[in-house]
Amino acid sequence: MYKINDYILYKREVCRIKDIKNKYFQDRDYYVLTPVNDESLTLNIPLDSPDIQNILTKEQAMDIIKSIKDVECINTDEKSLENTYKELLSTQNTLDLAKIVKTTYIRNQNRLNSGKKIADKDNNYFNLAEKYLYTTLGIALGMSYDECKNYVIDFISKQEKE
Repeated sequence: MYKINDYILYKREVCRIKDIKNKYFQDRDYYVLTPVNDESLTLNIPLDSPDIQNILTKEQAMDIIKSIKDVECINTDEKSLENTYKELLSTQNTLDLAKIVKTTYIRNQNRLNSGKKIADKDNNYFNLAEKYLYTTLGIALGMSYDECKNYVIDFISKQEKE
């Protein structure tokens, strides 16, 4: 069981446990969660919810960062792309988020280089996957979202130069 002020993953959101309510609803105990990206929101979630997971350890986060450059882009036809994005977002695999970020980034850069406008679909999934990825990694590494994003970009840039 987690304690007040612990961080957990609820679905894809990194949340802080604000409180624990005993016998809150139907004689069940509940966590009161606050997502780190929206502290105005409060979620009451049963302690035994299957959607609650541990946050990454620092070592796990570093392993993920080290493997991002080797993540392959999504290779599917245009019609299936959005469904693939949705499927990857629904998994509990952090590297799936990296796959979305990498794919959408490259697609957006290719569109810009061709003189085209960035597709809303790619931009929306890019922003969503980035939010989840850097928040998750940042909490594990003790960094803010922006610090983590800059750290990952710098880390990957250094890897590519080697």
